[in-house]
Amino acid sequence: MPPGVKLINAPTAWQKSDKGKDIVVAVLDTGCKTDHVDLKDRIIGVRNFTTDDNSDPNNVSDYAGHGTHVAGTIAATENNQGVLGVAPQAKLLIVKVLAGKKGSGAYEWIINGINYAANWKGPNGEKVRVISMSLGGPQDVPELHEAVKNAISKGVLVVCAAGNSGDNRPDTDEFDYPGAYQEVVEVGAVDLNKNISRFSDSNLNVDLVAPGEGILSTYNNGGYATLSGTSMATPHVSGGSALIIKQSEKEFERTLSEDEIYAQLIKRTDSLGNSKRFEGNGILNLGKE
Repeated sequence: MPPGVKLINAPTAWQKSDKGKDIVVAVLDTGCKTDHVDLKDRIIGVRNFTTDDNSDPNNVSDYAGHGTHVAGTIAATENNQGVLGVAPQAKLLIVKVLAGKKGSGAYEWIINGINYAANWKGPNGEKVRVISMSLGGPQDVPELHEAVKNAISKGVLVVCAAGNSGDNRPDTDEFDYPGAYQEVVEVGAVDLNKNISRFSDSNLNVDLVAPGEGILSTYNNGGYATLSGTSMATPHVSGGSALIIKQSEKEFERTLSEDEIYAQLIKRTDSLGNSKRFEGNGILNLGKE
């Protein structure tokens, strides 16, 4: 069990949440190593919106490793080997919107990916409940904002990285989009001792923080790697949201709206005593009810 998964108390929530069983999380990233031993049983669908592999829509090969790493933190399966994800029974929809070894992309790819995930239907009528985006750019693109708002209007919780341009000063803001949009869940990073990461962007729309330094997860060579960034904090919250949705909908005996899911998520945070620009409501604590 990676230390980040332990730090947010994910195992405490597993029994009541069925480990996130069958909750679909869309991962918009660099693709995924879909045959990785810890991921192959979790993936419910794939789609490529980039120019990699001649724009083959069914090829989500991950040349950067980033998307595979994020996917593992969300839902690496229980198989007595490798690593465990936050929600090891959740399902992953892999949407490739970033290309190449550097994981760069066009806003158009990301917009198409968000719209695809928001409208996706699984083989048994499944819908995406969480969109996880460990990505961002400096430009506020109106079409990107519209795509985010459209997904949220369909009841999808959109979880985004705050960005890694932080200057560690509480009197300045750094904006990375889509993370800085008020409608999304913007995630900052802490280290494994719960200190705010020096690189974590601060602004008035940060919602919460999660572990983002020294994060062990699955990688594109079929093995494992340790990475840092708000990109690594985000999937802790995305996986945690899958657990919260599963548990809350069992208890309320109905489907929760995006607003209600957000309320249940924020209930499960602990203040760390920093400026709200750094930590929002605090660190995710899935052990809280």
